[in-house]
Amino acid sequence: MILMKDIIRDGHPTLRKKAEEVPFPLNQNHAQLAEDLLNYVKMSQNPDQSEEFGLRPGIGIAAPQVNQSLRMFALHITENDELLSEVFINPKIKSHSIEKTFITSGEGCLSVDEEIEGYVPRYARITIEAKNTSGETITKRLRGLKAIAFQHELDHLNGIMFYDHINKANAFAPIENAIPYERIPTIEY
Repeated sequence: MILMKDIIRDGHPTLRKKAEEVPFPLNQNHAQLAEDLLNYVKMSQNPDQSEEFGLRPGIGIAAPQVNQSLRMFALHITENDELLSEVFINPKIKSHSIEKTFITSGEGCLSVDEEIEGYVPRYARITIEAKNTSGETITKRLRGLKAIAFQHELDHLNGIMFYDHINKANAFAPIENAIPYERIPTIEY
């Protein structure tokens, strides 16, 4: 089980490394990590479990955030009554829209304790490919919060933090060809 004490914080060198591909079939440690990542995001969104275990709510968490430099992350997001609850291993963006989006309230991160304000430009729609825990290739088209969260977590696998995308000169500068995304700002990645 992953607890807040297991999540490394901004400044830790693992967060800036490019993560390693995960070999298949998954070994026992990698399979357990996948299960633990998904359990964290599920439990963190349950108010009773979140309080009991002192978890910050999150919709996504990547292996590097628990000091495992592996290309793996979990998402647990309900949007428009559709649930995306899955572990993505060795994920890639196969194609993306020209149109951008950004969360108007900004992004948060389980590895960043302070609030960092500013717009984080993301692709509005993406087509992704990854492996599931069984080693099967999965392909999905994502939009909205699911697309934003996928890109946030994929950045973690490449040593990129969300605030690296914020315009340094003007954190709230308009983003060309972007449609703002409104969300409840209580859940982090």
